[in-house]
Amino acid sequence: MAQFRILLLAAILMFSGVVVDAYGPGDNGYVGLRDDYYETSCKDVETVIKKAVQAELAKNLKHAAGVLRMHFHDCFVEGCDASVLLDGPDTEKTAHVNAKLAGFEVIDAAKAAVEEICPGVVSCADILAYAARDSTVELNGTAWAVQGGRKDGTVSLASRAEAELPPPEFEVSQLIDSFARRGLSVRQMVVLSGSHTVGVGHCDKFVSRLYNFNSTFFTDPTIDPAYATELKNICPQHTFNTTIEVFMDVITPTSAGVFEANYYKTLQEHKGLFTSDQSLFDDTRTKATVTSLLNNERFQKEFGKAMRAMGRVGVKTEGQIRTNCRAVNTY
Repeated sequence: MAQFRILLLAAILMFSGVVVDAYGPGDNGYVGLRDDYYETSCKDVETVIKKAVQAELAKNLKHAAGVLRMHFHDCFVEGCDASVLLDGPDTEKTAHVNAKLAGFEVIDAAKAAVEEICPGVVSCADILAYAARDSTVELNGTAWAVQGGRKDGTVSLASRAEAELPPPEFEVSQLIDSFARRGLSVRQMVVLSGSHTVGVGHCDKFVSRLYNFNSTFFTDPTIDPAYATELKNICPQHTFNTTIEVFMDVITPTSAGVFEANYYKTLQEHKGLFTSDQSLFDDTRTKATVTSLLNNERFQKEFGKAMRAMGRVGVKTEGQIRTNCRAVNTY
């Protein structure tokens, strides 16, 4: 019933002249989005969001990486429209690929704080974009200017999430195609993959690389042998625990992660956890980019620019500003 209401409202909005764009133009700018978007309509919004995010992350800093990942998962499905936040049967957050998403309460807190000062003004999609930036800073990353002006979507389907989000088994050609369809370049793809420096993986996402890899190799030969042995100890064949978290950055594996360029060093050492990670170093089309991003200052600067580009993907410049980020407005 909830899914029906979401789809029905989407149809009503469509026939009411609402413009819904498939994808934005990558790093070339987007009509409707701009820096300091709420300067006159909600002057203190970024400060209020930052304080709410900091308060929530003080309770559980691991949710910082979760919010950053959530922003990616939102923008790659239906565009950056906060559709990943919607509750209900068969919505994006119920998809298997989104089963480990965390940090929804961070967005709830930020939205509640914003509604107190500027009710009905700031979209959930913009709040998620600001919160992703602020979460990165809490992990010692470098801030970037976030554009505002997105409207909230009304369609959220688990099937779309399963079809659109790049799985960990993807290799470079598939990753290039996935990002290109969203107006993002090969270099931006490699830069954005650097967010895995604060990521974790679960056994079911990479165990296929450890056992019965193919007819020639029992274990994926691109994995450092010592690292493969370590992973096998963590994830025994047939009996692994899917709740165990494995740090994707083996250089600085802290409980919440540190946002830095060491992710790329792990790829050089053939300790990329997923195929989608390790292939970035092993493929000639992306290897030089990986090497160049070992410079942390360069990585931080380029990451902010790439996040601005990703934040323009599929934005809706007309539509809803949800009162509750978990539900579409019914009025």
